[in-house]
Amino acid sequence: MTSEKRGTFGRIGIWSSALHGSRTDDAGRGAIAEAVAELEEMKYGTLWIGGSPSVEDAAAVLGATRAVTVATGILSIWDHSAEDVAARVAAIGASARGRFVLGLGVSHGPMVPQYAKPYSAMVAYLDALDAATPPVDSGHRVLAALGPRMLKLATDRASGAHPYLVTAEHTAEARAALGPDALLAPGLSVVLDTDVERARTTARNMLSMYLRLPNYTDNLLRLGFAESDFDGGGSARLLDALFALGDTARVRARALEYLDAGADHVALQILTADEGGSGLPRTEWRELAGAFADEL
Repeated sequence: MTSEKRGTFGRIGIWSSALHGSRTDDAGRGAIAEAVAELEEMKYGTLWIGGSPSVEDAAAVLGATRAVTVATGILSIWDHSAEDVAARVAAIGASARGRFVLGLGVSHGPMVPQYAKPYSAMVAYLDALDAATPPVDSGHRVLAALGPRMLKLATDRASGAHPYLVTAEHTAEARAALGPDALLAPGLSVVLDTDVERARTTARNMLSMYLRLPNYTDNLLRLGFAESDFDGGGSARLLDALFALGDTARVRARALEYLDAGADHVALQILTADEGGSGLPRTEWRELAGAFADEL
């Protein structure tokens, strides 16, 4: 991947599952449009629409911004056919389409009744995107990759990988697996709260659901965590490895750990005690923009 292409992602981005225009009313869509326009003004490099978005969700964010990169993080291959996705991507205006990145993932067995042979299913999906008219080219695709085989596929068939719920140590391993040229853009969940125990409680409220999904727990076991680390929503050791907990200086330091480990870009997901990451934490986005001013 060229430095120019890496530059389109920027070093720091925002990941939010609240940017789904298709899941709210007109007032909600207006709030999203206003928020993403401000995020662009704050110079975040990429806006990741989290929580199994559609191409339409991305198209709305593209329409409310002018130059920022917009990515799905992550569109489930089980929810949308490759042919339909390619057609909907083609329907986005040419100038906006140039800054759109299709993030794809295989989701999780407990969440998908038809889940089977996820690696083969992803290969077939990418084949269908390549065969579409027009195709969704590999330079505008990233994969949700955790293990070695999917990371290799992210190198061969996409511009790189967007891992979620990973440690800085995983980032170093992923960089070695991807090689020097592929994009590596891990997500990092953030709790801006200097009360450590309260911050860990907020993190556990989010993490407990993910600890029921084998793709994540298997990856954490590979990284050296134990089954006991999953009890009660996550041990302190696990939380401190997966999250950035504390003030903006601490969040910045944690993000730099991922960048130093080989990430090209870090996507920050803000969690709050009252919203659990489901709202638009605009105050926190502004605070972090100040902390990362020289990285944006």
